[in-house]
Amino acid sequence: MKRRIFTSMVAGMSLAAGLMGTSAMAQDNMRIALVVKALGIGFFEAAAEGAEEAAAELGNVEVIYTGPTDTTAEGQIEVINSLIAQGVDAIAISANDPDAVAPALKRAMQRGITVISWDSGVNEEGRMMHLNPSSTALIGNTILKLAADHMPDGGQVAILSASATATNQNAWIAAAEEVLPNYPGIDLVATVYGDDLSDKSYREAQGLMASYPDLKAIIAPTTVGILASCQAVSDAGKIGEINVTGLGLPSEMAGCVASGATESFAIWNPIDLGYSATMIAHALASGAVAEPGAEISTGRMGSVTLDDTNSAAMSDPFTYDASNIDQFKDIF
Repeated sequence: MKRRIFTSMVAGMSLAAGLMGTSAMAQDNMRIALVVKALGIGFFEAAAEGAEEAAAELGNVEVIYTGPTDTTAEGQIEVINSLIAQGVDAIAISANDPDAVAPALKRAMQRGITVISWDSGVNEEGRMMHLNPSSTALIGNTILKLAADHMPDGGQVAILSASATATNQNAWIAAAEEVLPNYPGIDLVATVYGDDLSDKSYREAQGLMASYPDLKAIIAPTTVGILASCQAVSDAGKIGEINVTGLGLPSEMAGCVASGATESFAIWNPIDLGYSATMIAHALASGAVAEPGAEISTGRMGSVTLDDTNSAAMSDPFTYDASNIDQFKDIF
């Protein structure tokens, strides 16, 4: 009860005065909830490691790693409502649906809880700021370039995304489509959705190969989809004919690179992402202001500057291939 009252007092004073000291908060652990799309996904488990690193560095911070068992907005809303009831200090969420979770997160903010989104965003009304893992434009160009680099004569490519409502996936695909004219001879023939489920993504990849016999590359900007596509291409005996690329985890993709099913892929470091999201949530819960132009420290990652939508980019993506995969496969 003491913690719940204290959180409400800080929220009220913050609304009235903008910035307040946090000496009282320092007497107790600040509880930051890292809400992921679904439990059991390696990318988010690595992000949780980064969150714990930030908590250890900050001191007096408890990370609550949580999420639904499947990638649904309904599951996340249940988690959010539970966190509101617990009276956590901050929620940092990677959203399954930018619209559906916003009302619950708005209620959280009305209760004095700091709310940020990261990885996959929330509508502006439902969060104080959003942390993109990288620049949308750069990611869109990168995933297309990863395919084009290994298609000197051009050809057909297809995209296998997560859910049709995933904010980040849709933004990256739109950015890739925008720069498509920069890659003459590359023909984007289809975009399909595997809902970040391994079995559905596998079937969608099979469908692409059946529908487009001349397909040269499958681009999957999702860690679940790229691995499932790699398996589908391998099972179909099309290694060397179809290159699977996009965004993946080194630990999961090492075998795909070794087999030749994947020439190269990219990802930001999810450890850094969870670390940065926790640092930002802590800063805002401690009184930092989220407004356009504001610069917020992200510890060892440097800092981020908010744009007109109170969004910021953490860093550029990094390309992994046979030359460096062994350096990273045991890390995440």
